[in-house]
Order: sequence, then C-alpha cells, then structure tokens
Amino acid sequence: MMRGYDYESDDSNSSGDGFIQQDPQQNRCPSVSDPTSSSEGYFHGGNYENGRQVGLVFNPKPHVVKIIKSHTGFGFNVKGQVSEGGQLRSINGELYAPLQHVSAVLPGGAAEKAGLRKGDRLLQVNGENVEGATHRQVVELIKNGGDQLTMIAISMQEYEVDRYEIGEESSVSSYRYDYSESRSLPVTIPSYHNINDSIERYVVYDLHMAGRHLGSRRYSEFVDLHSALKKEFIDFVFPKLPGKWPFHLSEQQLDSRRRGLEQYLERVCSVRVIADSDIMQEFLMECDPMSDVEIRVLLPDGAPLSVRTRRSVSTSLFFSMAQRRLQMTREASAACAIFELLDSGFERKVMDAESIHGLYTQNYSSASSSCLLIKKWLFDVERERSLCQKDLVFRQFCFIQATADLNSGRVKSHHKAYQLKAMQSENNVDNFLEMARRLEGYSEVSFPPAQQPGKPGEIVMVVGFESLVLKPHPNTEDLCIRLDWSLIADFRVCEEGNAFSFDYRREEEGKPPKTIKLLTNFAEYMAECFTQISFERQRRQRWMARSNGPAPVSAPRSSDNEDLRRPRPPSTRWIVIN
Repeated sequence: MMRGYDYESDDSNSSGDGFIQQDPQQNRCPSVSDPTSSSEGYFHGGNYENGRQVGLVFNPKPHVVKIIKSHTGFGFNVKGQVSEGGQLRSINGELYAPLQHVSAVLPGGAAEKAGLRKGDRLLQVNGENVEGATHRQVVELIKNGGDQLTMIAISMQEYEVDRYEIGEESSVSSYRYDYSESRSLPVTIPSYHNINDSIERYVVYDLHMAGRHLGSRRYSEFVDLHSALKKEFIDFVFPKLPGKWPFHLSEQQLDSRRRGLEQYLERVCSVRVIADSDIMQEFLMECDPMSDVEIRVLLPDGAPLSVRTRRSVSTSLFFSMAQRRLQMTREASAACAIFELLDSGFERKVMDAESIHGLYTQNYSSASSSCLLIKKWLFDVERERSLCQKDLVFRQFCFIQATADLNSGRVKSHHKAYQLKAMQSENNVDNFLEMARRLEGYSEVSFPPAQQPGKPGEIVMVVGFESLVLKPHPNTEDLCIRLDWSLIADFRVCEEGNAFSFDYRREEEGKPPKTIKLLTNFAEYMAECFTQISFERQRRQRWMARSNGPAPVSAPRSSDNEDLRRPRPPSTRWIVIN
C-alpha cells in the first residue's frame, strides 16, 4: 500500500521530487541540502571538513536523500528483514511496517556526503515504497537505479539505532558485487582419505581442478570458508554445507558428505566474482604445503606417470622421483628434463627451482591430462647418438619425440615425409633417427616471435648446437642471420625477466660487439638454452682432447639439393658468420 509522506526535498524550487509523490497538505521541514536551515532537532548539512560532513543530528521527519555513486560505490550498507511484511512499529511517533535500515556509512563516501546516517530507516527507494519489503527487494531496487539513488529516509536517535541493531533479524548488503556473471570452474572432490599423525586422526577431502589434484582440506576448513564467504559476499544466498555430526561417520556418511561438499563448491564457484575472489583462490590453491598431492607428468608417448609427493616439491626433486620410477640411467636422466606445454603449443623447459605443483594446477585449461612433459634436453646430436647406442630406453624416447616433432611440424621433412613414414617402425629406429637428425629443426628450439625495442616487426630466434639463427617473422625476403657460437661474447636476462639480450663479435676489425635485445616472455628459457649449449660444446671439446683425435663429423643436414648446408627457403638471403 502506497503512502504519501511529508518529506524534505533537496530542491527548494521544486514542488515535489520526480520519484516521489508529496502530500501537499502537510507542512514542509527544512531541506537536507539547505545550508541555511538550522532548526533545532533537525539534520544540519553543508558543513564539511576535509571532504567529510560533520556535526550531524537526526531528522525525525521523512526526508529525501540523493546519492550519486562515486569510485567507492554508494558508500553504505543496508540491513533488514529477509521475509516480507511484519508487525507495525512506531518510529518517531508514526507507525510503519518493518523497514530496512542503514547499518554502516563509509566515512567520506557518497552516502555520508549526501547526508545519510547510520540507523536511517528507508521508506522509499527510487520511487518505490519499501515498507515491509524484503532485504533482497531493496537490494535489487538500489542496484537497478544505476549510478544515482534517490531515497526517502527517517533518522533515528542514537540509542534507538543500537536497540534495533540488536533485535532485528537481518542480512547486510554493500552493493559491491555483480553475481550475474557465471563461469565454469571444474572443481571436484572425487575422493577422501584418512590422516593419522601423532596427535589426532581425521579425514581430508581431495580437491581436484580439471582432474588435477590441488590439495586436501578438512571439513572444518570448509566451514571456515563458508563463514568467510558469507562475511565478504553478504547479500548472496549461499547453499547449505553438509551438516556437522558429533559421532564417528561411517564410510557411507563420509561419501555423502564428500558429495555434499562437491555440490557446494560447484554452485559457489559457478559465480565468477566468488570463484575469482582471494578467499576462494586461497582455499583452492594454498592448501598445506606439507600435504601430499598427486602430480601427473606425460611421457614422450603421451602415457601419464603419476607421482605422489609433497605439495611444495621443487621441479628438480620431482624429476628425480620420476627418474626412479622410470628406472632411467644417470646419463639418460641428464639428457632429459621437465617441460611445460603452453596453450600456444610451445614447450618451455621448467626451471629447477620452480614449483611443479603450481604449474600443474594453474594450467588446468589445457586439453591433455597434464601440462607437464618429460622430453629430451640435449642439443648435441653426437652425444645423443652415443647414448642411444648404450641406452635402449633413451633411444625409444628419442624415436617417439622425433616422430611427434615431425607430425607437429617442429622438424621440417623437406619432401622426405614418404621415406620417413616408411622407416617409422620399431625395426628401423636407428635408420629413422639418422635421417631425422639431418633435418631442419631437429634438436633445436624455435622461440615464439619477439620484438626488438624501437624496431618494427618481429624476430624468431632458433638455437641449435652448431649455431644461432635470427630470422624475421613472418619469414620474408629480409635478411636472416646465422651466428656461430664462438662469436657469442655474453648474454643476460634483463628488465626483470621481460627481455633477453646477447652480444656477438663482428668480423670487421675494430668494431665493438653488437648487442641484440629481444622483448619476450621466455627470457629465462633463452638463457637456459645458451647455458646448456655452452656446456655441451665444452664437453665435446674435452672429449676430443681426451681422445686425441679429430673432431667427430656430424652427419650432414639434408636439404633439397643434398648439399652440406641446412635447408633454407629459396627466397631467403642469408649471412653466415663464422
């Protein structure tokens, strides 16, 4: 039922507010925004210190408050009943149905500057009568009003504010979040297990993201999560958690609780603002670092290897555990490493000190069961050939990886695809590898295009055992440069890991070394490749010195005209610097 109010307008030249109907037979009270109004017992406005309104006293009459949203929002919380209707109550001598009230006002915020006080009762919101309305109805009216909010409010005495705060069933809203945007976060709880330590025995529930084990949480931690989310998202209706049970739970009851917790996370994480919040991300991603998790890594043939270890394990320690599981020899282990498969298809070597579990869980959107791979980490083809002769497991690694690289285009077949296909069998592994080793791209890393500061276009850097190649992207008739490693004077990661640069000596006498700088996200990996190739070349030289013989001659790279040079596109001009 609509009611006409004797209210104070903030527009002294207008006969009524555009949102609200005024009862013309009632006398008007002093205006909220009128700085000349000083009637005793009423709200006094227009008095500011450092942007804050001070010296506020209550106004017992209904009055208009207009708030324009600032960068901090409207700057107040509202609190009130969650059900509709209710018993009439007397406020300043007038009977009203239960009203939503202001439970907090942000100091210096838009609401305080507009004259809204803590404890103010709301009669109308944007022209709609809200006597007896539910909390959610008032919230929706405020949200739907856009950046401007017009309300009729009644101020309360301080002692009455506290009395109502204690006795009223309520829910609070700060209007900071939009719950309409949904998302799909593939969080599941497929299992639980018992923990026995020296102090207590308890059950933990295993959290998985897209099939990847994030960690484990106790039921009490879910209760804490629920409480923290309700405090932060105070106007969201959360689903109920599975109930507590004071006695020992049977296996059936534990599985029922597991399903209930999983459904809770599914519903809550379907709302983007909640799923992306710090509270939820910390709960999912920051479990006890000493807890055990299961991490899967893919072998060269795509088969997964699962290793159960501590959540805080480093990459180097995790790889050592995988080596033992695969029974790899020491030499084969030194020629392999853990790589991360990125969404772009590029494979980045994982640094030894990186958190392997963090990479495993953060890249949950990849199509494969894991973003982690065990691959060959060796540039020296002669060293690879020697290891393949001694280690059949490593030879199989090389064969499978070469097949995958040919199929993906990382290794260029150059019209030899038919011959390679014919030899691609277990009986012709050695012949297949010998032909593949002659092809462009074998045992090389081709980095994604990078920019040079202040220069147009992009550059692709390709590193191999024999040389370093710089070529334009996309590959045009522009000049490509091949540098022998003996000319590389120095290299470094700079700009806080966002750039990589190296110096090379020029063959012209008297000219200083030239610096090439690339802006890239893979600066650390570039430096790792430079370091690894330098180490392998030094090892080759030591082996040559011990054998007192000539340097081993690598099999020539195959090209269209079968010369000794690496295959090059016919339209490309090259400079080879020895």
